[in-house]
Amino acid sequence: MLSSPSLPAAHGLGPQQIPLRPLVGYLAIAVTVLVWAGFALSTRAASGAQLTFGDVALIRSGIPALFFLPFLAKRIAVLRQLPAHRWLMIAAGAGLPFFWLAAMGGAQTSATHVGALIAGTTPVSVAVLTWVIYRQRPAVLLPLGIILVGVAALIGASGNLAAGSLTGVALLLSASLLWGCYTLGLRGSGLDPIGCALVLALPSTLVLLPLLATGVLPSNLTQVRLAEAMPFILAQGVGVGLVSSLTYAIAIARLGVAKCAAIGSLAPAIAAVLAVPLLHEALTLGTILAVLIICAGVMLANRPKE
Repeated sequence: MLSSPSLPAAHGLGPQQIPLRPLVGYLAIAVTVLVWAGFALSTRAASGAQLTFGDVALIRSGIPALFFLPFLAKRIAVLRQLPAHRWLMIAAGAGLPFFWLAAMGGAQTSATHVGALIAGTTPVSVAVLTWVIYRQRPAVLLPLGIILVGVAALIGASGNLAAGSLTGVALLLSASLLWGCYTLGLRGSGLDPIGCALVLALPSTLVLLPLLATGVLPSNLTQVRLAEAMPFILAQGVGVGLVSSLTYAIAIARLGVAKCAAIGSLAPAIAAVLAVPLLHEALTLGTILAVLIICAGVMLANRPKE
């Protein structure tokens, strides 16, 4: 699934037909990056919405759970064979615990921080967890060091964070560690994109439903108009839950892992730019430079090996 399929033979094809497969890959990764940026924006916006964090979490997991449920029967055997530790790494790493940390961290920081400190620090998180769990040291340290410099610069550029929101930064970095767990758990799991979506969505939905129904977690779903909930339905439920899981798999198949990861590193920068008109967040020169440093580090960490 992760290898790039070869292009069809040129014989019998028109000159404009050959580039179609890479073109589809670039379109797919472009959609994926926009969805990832939308995740950062909507996660930050959740703190100011009438929907509770539990409501948004249910939207994020419930929509893909309903959509992919008909595919469960054909994958039940594979899911039963999935070791318990991989279930935990995937379900917690990108499911409800991850979203909760990201949402709480975003409520205390900004969309720029959500994008940069989660997506931007994933290579560092994966490297740290690989060293801790498997005792494998990173092959290249320079890109990871550049990312850490960017993180430090981002914190330093946000003067208001030092006063009381460093907890938000810590929560976002913790979410990045969970995403690293998800990445490691997915490797070698044998799951296709739909199987992965089921592991992510079903446990989170089954946990959230009774908590929201019994009032353990507050909910305003029945009191919010559809128009108010629609941005979260589109960004979290449809975008993150459905679209990105499929478009990223398509992009990887046509472009390869390294190229997709490098292009995906643009998501924090896009989120930072879009947060200005959509969420009225300030974007200082120091913040711009910090985000660019993080993006550069991610691109170096994921450049193709010669």
